Amino acid sequence: MNHISESLFVGTAELEHTEMYLKAIWHIKEKEGQSKVSTIARMLNVRQPSVVQMLKKLDEKKLVVYNKSGVRLTQEGKDIGTSMMRNSRLLEVLMKDSLKMEIDEEMVCGIEHHMNEQFTDALCTMLKHPRKCPHDLAIPKGKCCENT
Repeated sequence: MNHISESLFVGTAELEHTEMYLKAIWHIKEKEGQSKVSTIARMLNVRQPSVVQMLKKLDEKKLVVYNKSGVRLTQEGKDIGTSMMRNSRLLEVLMKDSLKMEIDEEMVCGIEHHMNEQFTDALCTMLKHPRKCPHDLAIPKGKCCENT
């Protein structure tokens, strides 16, 4: 009998959900400076009450500071958001420049949550540490970029 040594990975939807919110807040801050519930809702295509509920959870987890004046990332939230943006922008460079294919944002979103720092740094190094994604937005630097 042939035993299968390969194992399957089941991701956690809750973790990916958290990462998407932190990525959205990070991205909005990069473009507009101030993250509002309405802007987050529009970007993630969810209703505002859902955003408020999630922001309260993220606040409890100390990933954001959420109050009447708006929302801002804590250092831990910012680190996760930065990592997610770095992953997605490097994947966009990989698709467009190396694989010569159209950028598939749904695929990028599916992959970015499963990249660890070692993989991301290896991808960045392979791509020769690009500073801009195909949308002409800055790619956050990683440890691998310190000597470039």
